[in-house]
Amino acid sequence: MTVRPVPLRDSTVTMAHGGGGRAMRDFVADVFLPAFDNPLLAVLEDQARLDLGSLAAPGARLAFTTDGFVVRPLEFPGGDIGRLAVCGTVNDLAVGGAVPLALSCAVVIAEGFDIALLRRIVGSMRAAAAEAGVAIVTGDTKVVERGAADGLFITTAGVGVIPPGRLLAASQARPGDVVLVNGPLGDHGAAVMAARGDLALETTLQSDCRPLHGLMAALLAAAPGTRCARDATRGGVAAVLNEIAVAADAGISIDETRIPVRPAVAGVCEILGLDPLYLANEGTAVAIVPPNEATAALAAWRAHPYGLEARVIGTVTDRLRGRVTLRTGFGGERLVDLLVGDQLPRIC
Repeated sequence: MTVRPVPLRDSTVTMAHGGGGRAMRDFVADVFLPAFDNPLLAVLEDQARLDLGSLAAPGARLAFTTDGFVVRPLEFPGGDIGRLAVCGTVNDLAVGGAVPLALSCAVVIAEGFDIALLRRIVGSMRAAAAEAGVAIVTGDTKVVERGAADGLFITTAGVGVIPPGRLLAASQARPGDVVLVNGPLGDHGAAVMAARGDLALETTLQSDCRPLHGLMAALLAAAPGTRCARDATRGGVAAVLNEIAVAADAGISIDETRIPVRPAVAGVCEILGLDPLYLANEGTAVAIVPPNEATAALAAWRAHPYGLEARVIGTVTDRLRGRVTLRTGFGGERLVDLLVGDQLPRIC
């Protein structure tokens, strides 16, 4: 089925654009379909129909994830809510060992939203999906009354295939394993906070918003015994490490002097009393690998554009099970616990 849209004359979203009639048809066809164009979407059925051939191998498994995205401002240095939505879902699949295949996209748009801004965000989604090698194959559009939503909310779901014999799970971490990160912590959280303009911060920081499928593929090729990996988004690296420690019933010890943090992020944290371990990231992965594969894993990450600053930051231990500890630069040790709330609201 081919839909030929009537070019939009409106500069902002109206309630008619979500009403299910001709205005909505033309709105979707003019804004979304050209950007997400692919054969699975082009038929415009109520569902995407995927070829299951990649699941035919004995032992292959389907990975499925979904996430909602809200951020203020919608555009920030290094990305926007559209790139965030694609990368976030791709990364949730990739760190589980899956090869991402396809995404869905549902948007909730407030009446009065600027259509030029919406086109930029949709174009950013298209570029991020192309970089990740996935297609956006189905979706939904809702328009709500002015003031009923904060501009634009995006929900993406994704499916991928986990190859036979691959099992990544936090519960597999063992004492002696090595903890790696692929780059500096806190870039996303600090960049978004500065972009809000509330605190009169002037920085050149950019979000680390990027798809990690290639980075994970490189890791698993070099270190097939990798225990688990996590995408350190809300709650930062601290939250991820606590989740792993609890699931594995093991302790995790990290070294403050090994943790990569950009000077600008460290400066922002010092001024505002924040801890970069808890800042959100959108392109930072934490991996737990067996000690005999740690050198190969680190080399593989450092050979990838998104892992040039990868570091070993700690080890899994058999003490203080279920807890994370930090060896400070002064030779002391402190617990790295989960925060009750969040240092910063609506980062991703």
